[in-house]
Amino acid sequence: MNAAAILILALVTLQRLSELVIARRNTARLLAEGGREVGTGHYPFIVALHASWLGGLWLLARDVPPALPWLGLYLLLQIGRAWVLWTLGGRWTARIVVVPGERLVAAGPFRLYPHPNYAVVVGEIAVLPLVFGLWGFALLFSVLNALLLLVRVSAEAGALTRVSRGS
Repeated sequence: MNAAAILILALVTLQRLSELVIARRNTARLLAEGGREVGTGHYPFIVALHASWLGGLWLLARDVPPALPWLGLYLLLQIGRAWVLWTLGGRWTARIVVVPGERLVAAGPFRLYPHPNYAVVVGEIAVLPLVFGLWGFALLFSVLNALLLLVRVSAEAGALTRVSRGS
């Protein structure tokens, strides 16, 4: 086993688990405030994709020394992730929850791109495997993620459009 690879994978795993705790807390609060979850049908597939991606990395990358340029790019993506989470604050969740009467976030990275979190996730799913030279793995999970995001972004955009119109 490569110590650097294990450390990177452990940190990413801890990050994802802590984000699940935050997402659950925020989801519960948003629902208690009258929020409504939409797009629930595809959510288990997103969970399965991300769990498989991380599990696959643990199986395939734990013995591989990391490539520092790709790791640097992955760390830049983490700055983007932090910017999104900080901007959304208590509104960030892994699910699609809309609260009637809430305005769409137009600050931070949302000024530049309508779905910055998904852009970061697209980058992460591609780049972290490349840190370990797993080009085929990166391609496979990027394609699967793209297919899920077609469904996810459509569901989210529809829900957010209805909320912004007040319907």
